[in-house]
Amino acid sequence: MRTDNGTQESRSLPSLWPSRAVLRLLAFLNFLCCSQTRQACSADVPFAGSRVVLDALNCYPYGRRWTDRIDRALSAGTPLAIEQDLAWHIDPQTGAGWSVLSHRKNTGGFERTLKYYFFERVRPIVEQALLNPDRRDWPLITLNLDFKSEEPEHLKAVWRLLREYADWITSAARLPDIRTISSLDVKPILVLTGESQAQEEVFYHQVPEGDRLLVFGATPFNPRDPSAPPEVLAPGPMNNYRRWWNNPWRVIEPEGQNGAGEWSAQGEARLNELVGYAHEHGFWIRFYALNGAPATVERHNGWSHAYNFGLMQSALTRWRAAIRAGVDFLSIDQYEDLARELGRNVAIHPDRASSGSRMLKRRTALRQTEAGHAARNGSLEDH
Repeated sequence: MRTDNGTQESRSLPSLWPSRAVLRLLAFLNFLCCSQTRQACSADVPFAGSRVVLDALNCYPYGRRWTDRIDRALSAGTPLAIEQDLAWHIDPQTGAGWSVLSHRKNTGGFERTLKYYFFERVRPIVEQALLNPDRRDWPLITLNLDFKSEEPEHLKAVWRLLREYADWITSAARLPDIRTISSLDVKPILVLTGESQAQEEVFYHQVPEGDRLLVFGATPFNPRDPSAPPEVLAPGPMNNYRRWWNNPWRVIEPEGQNGAGEWSAQGEARLNELVGYAHEHGFWIRFYALNGAPATVERHNGWSHAYNFGLMQSALTRWRAAIRAGVDFLSIDQYEDLARELGRNVAIHPDRASSGSRMLKRRTALRQTEAGHAARNGSLEDH
């Protein structure tokens, strides 16, 4: 297996943060949540609603194709999130098994591994970050794990791998009562995973009390009615292990990306409702996936058709709505396009502008643009 230690480091680029007034409100709500759950809060934790980051969807090769996806994502700058799908491969001759990056459960054994494709690729970024006293943008990289198979030996192998890189990974104390939420020791990497009980068993219950949790699960999602109220979609409370909420876009537009029409006030209200509910309950919230590309571009890059609005402008309108709402993780295949929209490549030196002022300028500009458009056309749709 070829290793990829990575020589190109990610640029440190601006992240989107709310204004001071919004930060004070979020901090107060976070304080109330911490008080109710006996959480030991830390000012260094990127609490829910504090920033909007690019979430690089399916950021790994499919077989031997599209091997540059992680380089594309990292070139967009940090902070960002990177999704890695994992399957368990068993050698038919030796019976030995190992975890590989794969979009499908069926594997060939030639696939790249999480250790070399992700961890060793980001090593120079993480090691440089650990030497840098400025930690305002930590965690720099959120690793989002999507398990295509959940064999006990697979989950345990991934847990052992995470322990190898524990000094890089955001952690929390494993406490006797899962309802007691311990504070996060924030490091350059944050690891999130899915909602299954099998993962909770290995990543939480089998961790000895007093040891560190290295990966955090999603709250269970109820898919029966995508138009249901948020308390029906995500009925479980936040706890020491389950700290985020993962959503398909159909909870906003039930017809899905392919069937969605113009963006509407109803869609905007629904998006704000779900994001507000998540943040009030302490969850980071993620939506997947919001592509807008011609069919030829989609096929050339191996992107899922189900996630495609078909037009860049249709996707862009929804990206801007998600930024306004404060979505924590915005999942997409078009890494470079969303990075530009998030303002990562603007010529603002991080020493000369605070995160809060950058976010305030960004949101003010969005509101002014849309207010002018609404006055002309009476619609939320961008043209």
